[in-house]
Amino acid sequence: MSTSLTSTAAPAQPALRLAFALSMGAAVSLGITRFSYGLLLPPMRADLGWSYALAGGMNTANAVGYLIGALITPTLMRRFGVTRLLVVGAVLASVFMAGSGFVTAAPALLLQRLLAGIASAWVFVAGGLLAARLGEAGSSRGGLLLGIYYSGTGFGIALSALLVPQVLRAAADVPHGWAWAWWALAIASAAATGLLAWAGRAMPQRPAAHAATSSATAASAPPVALHRFGWALAGYALFGMGYIGYMTFVIALLREQGASAGFITVFYALLGVACVASSRLWAGLLDRYRGGQPQALLNGLLGVATLLPVLNPSAPVALVSGLLFGGVFLSVVASTTALVRHNLPPARWAQGISMFTIVFAAGQIVGPTVTGWISDGPGGLARGLVASAITLWAAAVLASRQHALQETP
Repeated sequence: MSTSLTSTAAPAQPALRLAFALSMGAAVSLGITRFSYGLLLPPMRADLGWSYALAGGMNTANAVGYLIGALITPTLMRRFGVTRLLVVGAVLASVFMAGSGFVTAAPALLLQRLLAGIASAWVFVAGGLLAARLGEAGSSRGGLLLGIYYSGTGFGIALSALLVPQVLRAAADVPHGWAWAWWALAIASAAATGLLAWAGRAMPQRPAAHAATSSATAASAPPVALHRFGWALAGYALFGMGYIGYMTFVIALLREQGASAGFITVFYALLGVACVASSRLWAGLLDRYRGGQPQALLNGLLGVATLLPVLNPSAPVALVSGLLFGGVFLSVVASTTALVRHNLPPARWAQGISMFTIVFAAGQIVGPTVTGWISDGPGGLARGLVASAITLWAAAVLASRQHALQETP
């Protein structure tokens, strides 16, 4: 036992530093590129005269781009390398974020969101792969390093919460002042890109024999039967529809309820901090259960968090909603990874995770536009978030039907 501790202690600190640097990939690809839009939606909608359906369509375009990017990422990684794709994707995401500040026409903005989604998928997938490689050499810290990477989403959300309202306030008297927020976010993404470039260069080299063996094993693995994870896949698609409705429109709802810019900053920053803490909070649950129980419980809690600001517009209730939502939603993503790891051999993990990624992306594509369309009708945003809550509870019911696989074929 002492030998094992000695062998892993030396690289612990460098690995942690690398993991934190790589977490900027999740910060750029999700925390900034996707979720900062919720802060920009109210001023852009007021300035440009959008319906809620069109406002939601902006995040739908981003989700479509993410799906396209995720599907072509494996080919691009084989051709250009993981590190190069990570850095190029981060640079392009920053460029497309900046580009959103130079146009006002809806088609041009939709295109910018689509392109940013493609680039962010390259960043997220490549960064996640590099983070996973940090724990390949028999390190007991593999789970921690992955948790640090995904928590970067929370860092990006918190940064957006601190940055966007301040810029909007400073540019309040400037025509299309929201454009300045896009430019500020692009600068933040560019700074994070510098850390990603450093992390990519500092990554330990994989032994060629190990890489070849892993690739050959994965290539020879039989396909995963979709029906064996049918309930969990259906629940995960509904999760994608429901959670993105909240993340797209909750700021607009709070603004309608009279929340100040300062309160919005606190609300979104606390949501981001809760995201960072969530990887530790639910780790035991994900380790304990082999079926869909974690996914069901977490979706149920998300439904409650989504409904709270609709039922009670008070500031304390809104803060509880943000803390609960932030502390749960990334763990739903982790729960599907845990389900695959518990029930499939390692050679088939990539296939299993890919299945969940595709249905999740499909849900995210549908969710914002449908929620916006509902919000344009009677009841407004409140009814739209009620629909999101119901969707999340339906996801919980479906996931609860998923049992552990008895045998791994």
